[in-house]
Formats: sequence, C-alpha cells, structure tokens
Amino acid sequence: MVTGAGSGIGRACTHVLADAGFAVAACDVDEAAAAAAASGTGAVVPFAVDVTDDASVAALAIAVAARMPPVFAVVNCAGWDQTLPFLETDPAFWQKVVAVNYLGVVRVTHTFLGAMVERGAGRVVNIASDAGRVGSSGATVYAGAKGGVIAFTKSVAREVAARGVTANAVCPGPTDTPLFRRQPERLQAALERAIPMRRLAAPHDVAHAVAYFTSPGADYVTGQVLSVSGGLTMAG
Repeated sequence: MVTGAGSGIGRACTHVLADAGFAVAACDVDEAAAAAAASGTGAVVPFAVDVTDDASVAALAIAVAARMPPVFAVVNCAGWDQTLPFLETDPAFWQKVVAVNYLGVVRVTHTFLGAMVERGAGRVVNIASDAGRVGSSGATVYAGAKGGVIAFTKSVAREVAARGVTANAVCPGPTDTPLFRRQPERLQAALERAIPMRRLAAPHDVAHAVAYFTSPGADYVTGQVLSVSGGLTMAG
C-alpha cells in the first residue's frame, strides 16, 4: 500500500513495487491521480484517502481489506510543503505541514500496523527527507516534521522487531517531482549544482530504495535511514 501514489515518488513506488510482483493499493487524496497511477496495470488498484483525517484512513483500511490481499508493506509517501522563510510562515501553515508529513505517517502506520503484528510479518517504509537529517533553508517546519518521521520510524522498529515487522526510512534529496518544481527556479538550479552526481534524483531512484526495504534481502534490516541524494548529504 502506497500513500501519495498519485504523482512523484509515490507514483514511482507504485510502479516499481508492481513490477516487483506486489499487488499495490495506490492511495492518494486526489482520486483521479490515483486512478491514473493505476491505469494500464491490473496489479494496481486506486483508492482515495486523506491522511490527515481519521475517518478517511479508517475507511481506507476497510476498502483495502475488501479488495486486496492482506497488507504486507505500507509505504508512507504522502507529503506537502511550500518553500518559505520560517519567519514568513504562520500557525495554519505549520499545522498543515505537520498534519500531512508527520501525523499522516503516524495515523496510517497505526491503522495498518496491528494486522502486520498479528500475522507476524510486515514492512513499514516511511519517506522522510534529508531535510530531516541536516535541515533545509526555506523548509524549516517541513524539516522538523521529517525529522520526526525518522525518530518515529526508529521507535516503531524497536517496538515491533520481535514480531516479524520491520520499519525503515528513505530520505530523498532533491528529486524531480511536481513538489520540487514549484520552488523558485534559482533555488532548483542551485540545489542541482550542489549535488556531487550533478543531477536531481528521478522518482524511480527513490522507489528502488523503497523496494529494497520491502524485499527478502532486507529481512534483517530495521530502524535504518537510507539517503538517496546523489551524495549531497553524507550525514552519519
């Protein structure tokens, strides 16, 4: 199950996981975008969900259970931000950033984790950000929320490690997504120049890291944070 599946990294995760043999629930607040992500493949089924709303996530769990096999892997990819200096933001902005990027991850994970624990098998993969590891000018509240996702992921991993469930985080650096392209062009160019590999990540670069954490090769890997940044952030 992938949230934020309608575009960008979430859409790439949907397709890469389907190619790996998973039946995928493609979940997005934009129902038409979720349907577009599912188009052309019988392995992907679209669902509408607002990760900031308790009732919507609860309804998603019922809908997925009715139409899909038991959920083995949850990929929390839904995210939102707007580039602004911190002093130009306000409480409504903070609340939206935290509601989508942090509490959405908490809410979806809480909803689906219990069944994984009961079955003794499952994977949680949370899309955080290298902003949450090293900070990011113009994305201060977002960086704080993503830092929270990293700590949340590690704590979940500790709680369920003995129950056959792993939890890991993937931290993209600058990635060529619609969200990134809404930033000022000068900032886009500066970020691209700063990457040692001299290119932005493509969404599928991040999706392949997600696929690793859902694969048998990652059976003994939990509580880890993997940066996919072309060498931009080499945090310890």
